[in-house]
Amino acid sequence: MTDWLAETTGLSAEASLRLLSTVLVIAALMAVRSLTLSLLKRRGIEASVRYRWRRISAYVVGSLSLLITASIWLRGLEAMATFAGLLSAGLAISLKDVATNLAGWVFILWRRPFELGDRIDIDGDRGDVVDIRIFQHSLMEIGNWIDADDRTGRILHVPNSKVFTATIANYTKGWFEQIWHEIPVVLTFESNWRDARKILQVIIDASSIGGGSSQQTSAPNATAHYLVLDASIQPTVFMCVVDSGVKLTLRYCCDPRKRRSTEQAIWEAILDAFDRRDDIDFAYPTQRFYDNASEGKRALRPKP
Repeated sequence: MTDWLAETTGLSAEASLRLLSTVLVIAALMAVRSLTLSLLKRRGIEASVRYRWRRISAYVVGSLSLLITASIWLRGLEAMATFAGLLSAGLAISLKDVATNLAGWVFILWRRPFELGDRIDIDGDRGDVVDIRIFQHSLMEIGNWIDADDRTGRILHVPNSKVFTATIANYTKGWFEQIWHEIPVVLTFESNWRDARKILQVIIDASSIGGGSSQQTSAPNATAHYLVLDASIQPTVFMCVVDSGVKLTLRYCCDPRKRRSTEQAIWEAILDAFDRRDDIDFAYPTQRFYDNASEGKRALRPKP
């Protein structure tokens, strides 16, 4: 085979042997990878695990092919060291961005600021992580022109180098796997805000993960990795006064991917509950003339 290859290509016998060895090595590595992936598929391994195996095996095969090819074509450790030095210098000078993206990929695998399936916000780009490659990671975009956190259908390809320069907000990985959400409800000044507050508290107690006597009221393992001084996840209704009435703010924990659906369910419960009460009414921006002499408190009315 070597002699035939030398006669066909015009290469020397030694070069033909190296070329044949390179082709056989690469073919063998690819065959092993294909066999491994097919076995995983036959065993019914779930898609997410097969995806990781497919990515990792591609990196392993590529790295081994490069190393073995270099050892075949470069004789001795001195030649390999020279080759590695020249390659590193070339990458540092002419492929700065590529090298930075590669370093970002290593950082993502090592420190794990996010993983596949996490919902993140990196430098204003928000979405679910659907792919992590050597030079970039891909997000299924959320938000933008779509209300709440629903998906837009676009795929964002973000350079891995951004993990060194941009702030990363991870919705699903941190001291707690839930996020806080708030719903403001504004009532008129004449409404029975005390009863309204009790009604709203009952509603979010039933809807939030931290509500009810049988559920947890503090985040599990909240201080395992971060210094969290207040790990309470108890839902609360806060109150303040605004221009148009009394503002009651529902604060509760929810799944990051179910923020819109939980808000809808809570609003439905609020509307049903307030519809049964004649002394509770929603407020909205209005113009009103106030006569202190007839409407104000008796002790504070101006004397004639």
